[in-house]
Amino acid sequence: MAATDRQPTGEDAPLVVVMGVAGAGKTTIGRMVAGRLGVPYADADDFHPPENIAKMTAGTPLDDEDRRPWLAALGQWLAEHSADGGVVSCSALKRRYRKQLSEAAPGAFFLHLDGSADVIAQRMAHRKGHFMPPSLLRSQIADLQPLERDERGAAVSIDGTPEQTTDLALDALRRAG
Repeated sequence: MAATDRQPTGEDAPLVVVMGVAGAGKTTIGRMVAGRLGVPYADADDFHPPENIAKMTAGTPLDDEDRRPWLAALGQWLAEHSADGGVVSCSALKRRYRKQLSEAAPGAFFLHLDGSADVIAQRMAHRKGHFMPPSLLRSQIADLQPLERDERGAAVSIDGTPEQTTDLALDALRRAG
């Protein structure tokens, strides 16, 4: 099987990108999935340079140029964990961003946390201490390009509890294997 065809199996720890718009629960679900799989976890927010955080804090969406070095750093993390598995939470809103990550780590599997704008806005309104203001949700939803058939991944509903969403995510990984 070619590296680009790698599928997660019981003998091969998966490499997972938990994706979706701000407020979808990427950090919560990413940590839970990593814990259940017994693999390292990284949050893409930790890879942003200070300029990106300042821009988002001010309510200005990032552009592709802002994202380029951030995605490169995430791709490097994924590539470094490709042999032993890992989970990273990353918005990965556009197909070209996912392509950049997949080129760095061909075995990556994308778990799209999917939910209504109302549910996500409500969650964002209740979270504390995050630099991403709820005002940017609209731009994130506008930028979101759902996974296409030729991309390795699956969409999972965030309508339930974090535990239920994690179960759905792990089921999607198993089905892919």
